[in-house]
Amino acid sequence: MNILNWLNKAIKKLSNVDNPRYEAEFFLSYVSQYDRTFIITSDNIQLSKKQYQYLNYLIYRRSLGEPIAYIIREKEFWSLSLRVSYDTLIPRPDTEILVEQAVYKIKNKSNAKILDLGTGCGAIALALASVYSDSIVIGIDKSKKALKIAEMNALKLNIKNVFFFFSNWFSHINKKFDIIVSNPPYVSKKEIKLLSQDIFFEPFDALLSDNNGLSDIENIIKQAKHYLFVKGWLLIEHGWKQKTKVQRLFKKYDFCEIQSYQDYGGNDRVTIGKNIE
Repeated sequence: MNILNWLNKAIKKLSNVDNPRYEAEFFLSYVSQYDRTFIITSDNIQLSKKQYQYLNYLIYRRSLGEPIAYIIREKEFWSLSLRVSYDTLIPRPDTEILVEQAVYKIKNKSNAKILDLGTGCGAIALALASVYSDSIVIGIDKSKKALKIAEMNALKLNIKNVFFFFSNWFSHINKKFDIIVSNPPYVSKKEIKLLSQDIFFEPFDALLSDNNGLSDIENIIKQAKHYLFVKGWLLIEHGWKQKTKVQRLFKKYDFCEIQSYQDYGGNDRVTIGKNIE
């Protein structure tokens, strides 16, 4: 079968996604190794039987709502190509706001010590380690399978100043840090029903949190002061409706210089505070 005929059929099968033509062309490029420009201008190229079968398999999975990142086992974050699996959340562009704010707080400090709580595939930790090669970055997670993925990413990217190990939040932490960052679970059980279909492929324990999505956030803020140096910073990603409540939690546990930042969609997404004790 030639490319044009396959594309037309694939587009129909992907009618439930936002941009079926783009995704069909993406998968075709992924499998054939031709860039999209070449594909668009070369309708008569024939697919091999193996390519045809593999493409149909990928399109079938995508038609069921499975995220592309899980299908190809890869996602770009902070210009880093990261391995992902069903054991890790898919890194999202909005989380780069968290990285940006951490970068601003680190920029004038050499040999910074950074902790990433709930590292997953290691996206935040690896992004920060790639920017500040003289820093020591620790990424922790309670999922040993996720930690294996994070370690694979560090090895693949040849980032040597990042270290991953098991800890359930602060349970195995016995050091202090200049910066603590976290993208913790912050979705409530009520909210999960309103999210897009593809979210149900991701690990629920990395998404859902009790107390209207604030349980893990409060736990982190409450404990973080014991693991931050004086004037150290805590940066947390949260839901777009949670800014006011998260700011109150920072104040409750005696953080100062509390500020919130919006994501690329203009939604409140990250709140930070300084440790004054």
